[in-house]
Amino acid sequence: MGLFGRMKQVVVGAAVLVGVLAVWSGGEPVLHAQDAKSQAVIEKAFPSSSKCKRCHERVFEEWETSPLSKSIHSPAFRASLDAYLNSSAGKDKAMCFRCHAPHVREFPEQAQLFVDQAKSGDPSLDGVACAQCHLIKQVDRAKHPPEPKYELGSKTLYGPYKDFVQNLAHQSMELGLFQKSDLCLNCHQSVPSAANLGKANDLLGSYEQSQAVKSGKECQSCHMPEQVGESANGEKKRKVANHTFPGRIGKLRQEAAKLDVQTKIDGDKTTVIVKVQSLVPHNLPTTHPAWASVVLDLDIKGKNLKTVFADKRIYGRTYADAKGQKTVFDFEAAKVLEDTVLKPDETRVETFTFPTPKDTKTFDVDVTLNYAPITGPAPFLQRVEAEASKGSQDPVFQAIDIVKRTENIPINK
Repeated sequence: MGLFGRMKQVVVGAAVLVGVLAVWSGGEPVLHAQDAKSQAVIEKAFPSSSKCKRCHERVFEEWETSPLSKSIHSPAFRASLDAYLNSSAGKDKAMCFRCHAPHVREFPEQAQLFVDQAKSGDPSLDGVACAQCHLIKQVDRAKHPPEPKYELGSKTLYGPYKDFVQNLAHQSMELGLFQKSDLCLNCHQSVPSAANLGKANDLLGSYEQSQAVKSGKECQSCHMPEQVGESANGEKKRKVANHTFPGRIGKLRQEAAKLDVQTKIDGDKTTVIVKVQSLVPHNLPTTHPAWASVVLDLDIKGKNLKTVFADKRIYGRTYADAKGQKTVFDFEAAKVLEDTVLKPDETRVETFTFPTPKDTKTFDVDVTLNYAPITGPAPFLQRVEAEASKGSQDPVFQAIDIVKRTENIPINK
């Protein structure tokens, strides 16, 4: 047998071996090929944001820094997804993705692909990106939660402005929906536990009755503030929307609340009264995920700035599962144990009483309102840490200050 014949035999033999291994291992190579084909079908309907970047570099760079761009990347989401899939509710594999990758609504049969992509830690499939919003033509508010209606196959992208520039990549159309809160509600009023708890659409609270909404503000007013810039590369500067989606992340949080602190010394007893005023037109915090909480920390520092008293108040919602055990997972929630959420525009008055610091002429009152770090059972937190590239230094484990007040109080003896 010549060299070519031997090479042909080796190639054929290798091909047979691969085929045998594929069958023996459950056909994994075939599955990989099928996944690639399925992803191509999905991205034909919902083009990847990387394609949009070619023309919309500014918007892409803003979005890339936003929480939305990490909707299926974040360690907390991946750890929560695992917990959900291993729960009794986890049979509906698409549920979490209806907000974290909303185009799964159009491809429910591909739910496992979305799961695999998220679990990879480096998904090539978008979660919440350009197409997932700009292909929405209508939001059905008769549904609970509201349901987006996508316009697929027409190459038309919708947006809030009429002075768009004609281009060869896609058609553009102004749609009033993009300047209304309705656009955001299909995800930001969706609470997995709502049906169990009788709190459908309670995530934001009675936001429609808030002063901000009554004055004409929509979600976009704060979370997509208008600015002047290019929509597409090289385009004439005009009014555009910011796509960093500020909120918990970004300077916007510093406008979320106001603190008023009053300190009264009465001999050996001191009282600090803190008025916490929410300035946002929705619940603070919004309670999905269920571990989301805002904390008011009081720290009293006496001689040599040593802490002599500390206390806190926690604003959030505590759930119990069907067995009465506390849970941070909405999908397990069967009962609300405690609800201390700050409602829209609410002012909460907190009173702290403690012994007046001794051996000092003054003491410091430090009051901080912050978004608390992620909480939950140890195995869950360990999983989040393991999934995070920065481990325990991941931002999810750090408190994020909203507003802080510090006062030096003299003691008159």
